[in-house]
Amino acid sequence: MKTQRLHVLALLSLLPSALAVEPQPGFLKSEFIYESAPFPSCHATTIVEPTGGGLVAAWFGGAREGAADVGIWSSRAVGGKWTAPVEVADGVQADGTRFPCWNPVLFQPKGGALMLFYKVGPSPSKWWGMLRNSTDGGRTWSDARRLPDGILGPIKNKPVQFANGEVLSPTSTEDAGWRVHFERSSDDGATWTKTDAVNDGRSIGAIQPSILFLGGEKLLALGRTKQAHIFRIASDDGGKSWGAMSLTELPNPNSGIDAVTLSDGRHLLIYNHTAKGRTPLNLAVSRDGAKWEAALVIENEPGEYSYPAIIQTGDGLVHVTYTWKRQRVRHCVIDPAQLKTRPIEGGVWP
Repeated sequence: MKTQRLHVLALLSLLPSALAVEPQPGFLKSEFIYESAPFPSCHATTIVEPTGGGLVAAWFGGAREGAADVGIWSSRAVGGKWTAPVEVADGVQADGTRFPCWNPVLFQPKGGALMLFYKVGPSPSKWWGMLRNSTDGGRTWSDARRLPDGILGPIKNKPVQFANGEVLSPTSTEDAGWRVHFERSSDDGATWTKTDAVNDGRSIGAIQPSILFLGGEKLLALGRTKQAHIFRIASDDGGKSWGAMSLTELPNPNSGIDAVTLSDGRHLLIYNHTAKGRTPLNLAVSRDGAKWEAALVIENEPGEYSYPAIIQTGDGLVHVTYTWKRQRVRHCVIDPAQLKTRPIEGGVWP
């Protein structure tokens, strides 16, 4: 593992880097996945390490968010370079009607085919879940299939998988207030069950959860709210039931976040540390999911830097993608072993 890690770091040092801010410990690389594309607007990125290695990223792109021509686009990292974006899903119906696509989520289950979840429909309150699979690392995809009625798939952030193979998908609805629920599959996505909504959508309007592992069957979910703060909610039984939802001290400008539990047990959270606007874009670290420390400022210039996705790959490095001004997709590489942190006291970035 150490030899592989050093090899990867050596390769990264040879690649062009365009850091959005001054160099910071652990921030290895920042690059655009593409410079030009057949669409003017993009949003809602996702990234995965497929079986066999490499990286696959996806996002939705088209004239603008919600336009009928919006499809799901993808690119693969091959030999240190990203392939040109390719449209891998659209919202064309059997009768020729076309609806926009939304929020792709890539997920690689252990021993299974790569999954691409996405939504299709006129708006978030009326969309439905779709799924395509790939057995060759995202080069080609199966025919699209619609998920069962009432099952949306992961709404923005990646599912997690347990030792027994079960997959837990973090999701939410917007048709009767902003409410979070969780969906579970034990057969590689062939069938699903779901929890009831875990919040009422009124005292806290919450969507787009991300799941962290706290040890044993304990889980923590964090996500976006209308209340200017990130929410938290915990489970003691592997996500079968959940406690009360509450607000953290961390700000949220009504924008998507993502989080991941690292192999060393720490947790990373990527989010906009502001109550208004979608800059800056920040990375925080926690050992318990409760107390967070500042680690990196990914972006701090004027503009929109939003809807991030974050994963840890088998070599121990962390990869982040996010929307850059709704124009392009940016990819960053982070070495979590090098991060230098400072406490976030009272929700104030140091």
